[in-house]
Amino acid sequence: MLKISAQDLDSLRRHGEETYPHECCGVLLGRVNDDDDGTRVVTTTARCGNTRTDSAHNRYNIDPKELVRIQREGRERGEDIVGFYHSHPDHPAQWSSTDLAEAHWFGCSYVITSVEKGKAAMTNSFELAGSDEADKRLLDEKIKVI
Repeated sequence: MLKISAQDLDSLRRHGEETYPHECCGVLLGRVNDDDDGTRVVTTTARCGNTRTDSAHNRYNIDPKELVRIQREGRERGEDIVGFYHSHPDHPAQWSSTDLAEAHWFGCSYVITSVEKGKAAMTNSFELAGSDEADKRLLDEKIKVI
């Protein structure tokens, strides 16, 4: 399960609207609750720039230097990376084969918001499960707004 505040959920949805018709992307920081089966609790969202220049309307990339900076700043606040988010302009909030191929953070949430004609519609979350690239899979994950 992914727990996120209404404010953070609204922020990532607005990010998708602002970057439409291109995909937005960002990082979810927080903690994993070990005492309740690994629920990820988001405490901060960090917007990232989409560095894709060839297919920004249906692909995204986070600059590794930006990701390292966000991770370092989060750790200074006692937060870890618990997930990532991006938008799907004029496509469903469902992971694609490219999303799965480019997901590498096992145990993290991957949140996708469909943005239809510039307006955020559905938002879904998926957990990257498995132990390595050969058996990784994205599983439907409940979002609980806190």
